[in-house]
Order: sequence, then C-alpha cells, then structure tokens
Amino acid sequence: MKIGLFGGSFNPIHKGHIHLAKSVRDTFGLDRIIFIPSKRSPHKSNDEYVSNEHRLSMCRLAIQDIPNFEVSDFEISRDTISYSIYTVRYFKDIYINDDLYLLVGSDMFLSFDTWRNFKEIMQNVTLTVVSRVDGDIPYLQEKADKLRNYGKILIAPVDAIEVSSTEIRKNIRFNKDCSCILDEKVVQYIKSNSLYS
Repeated sequence: MKIGLFGGSFNPIHKGHIHLAKSVRDTFGLDRIIFIPSKRSPHKSNDEYVSNEHRLSMCRLAIQDIPNFEVSDFEISRDTISYSIYTVRYFKDIYINDDLYLLVGSDMFLSFDTWRNFKEIMQNVTLTVVSRVDGDIPYLQEKADKLRNYGKILIAPVDAIEVSSTEIRKNIRFNKDCSCILDEKVVQYIKSNSLYS
C-alpha cells in the first residue's frame, strides 16, 4: 500500500488540511492517509494549544466520513517532543512492506534539512511537499533539487487554500463565524467545549 503520514498541531484541524490531504491522495494514488496530531511541536509555541484530547477528538470528527482517512494518537501518547524521525520509525516498523509518504507543508519543507535525522527520514519515506501559498513552486523545486540525493521528493501540484489556524483561533475569540473553514462537527465541538474563547 501507499500510505500518507500527515502530522501537525491541528489546532484546530480545518478544511485546508482536509483539502491538501485529499489532493495528495488523489494525485499520487495513496491508499490511506493517517493524520497524526503532535503532542508538542519543536517548531511552535505551546501558548495557544488546547489539550491533546481535544485536538485528537477534532481530528477524528473532521475525517470520520472520509474513506481511507484515519487518525493516530502515536505522537500524543509519547512523553517526548514530536520529532518526525520517531514517527517515521514507528510507522516503518508497522508497514514494513508498504510505501510511506510524509506530507510536509511548503513552509516546513524550506527548513527541512535542519530537522533531526532528516537524511534518515528521507531514506524511509517519499517526502511529499504540499503547497500552502500560491507562487511558491519555484522555491520548492529549487530546495528539492538540493535534497534529492538523500531520497525521493514529490511536490504536490494542488491549488493552495490559504487558511491559518492562528486566524481561526482569533476569529473564534471574537465570536466570528468559522463554518466556512471548519467542519460543522468541529465547529459544534469547539462551541460545546468552549475552546479558544
């Protein structure tokens, strides 16, 4: 099988995340995509994180009606920072004979060679870069050319949807309607649990 690994804070998960995952699945013929909310990202502040359980629940709600999408609590259940190398090793042990595709946003990809054990990551997955802003493909291609000696890299030709979790959280604090960028079940969950207010 071809299995996509999609990690992130998902704080909260929004339609931009779902759109990118679907686009990568359809473009490269992936059989499954696993959403992996991080416990604590080494790249982001924890200041506005809601609890692990809330982010995990929102992910499950957002993908529950989408075939071949699933959620893993692997990173959340660990006691350490969510470095991608640990996640790759874990899923490589499970899916020994399958092909793993690690989905990476364009902003993170540009600094990918600073990630812990990035060469080992590339030896075990196909690095699949998804654009988050219009017009960044030339920069991504230039970066990919420098890293191709370490492993396989794909750049997903998808239409970028510019959605910011930071802006979503801000809008929720000011009681603005976010139903156009969040799954309705996620909207109701946020309201029911008074998140981000």
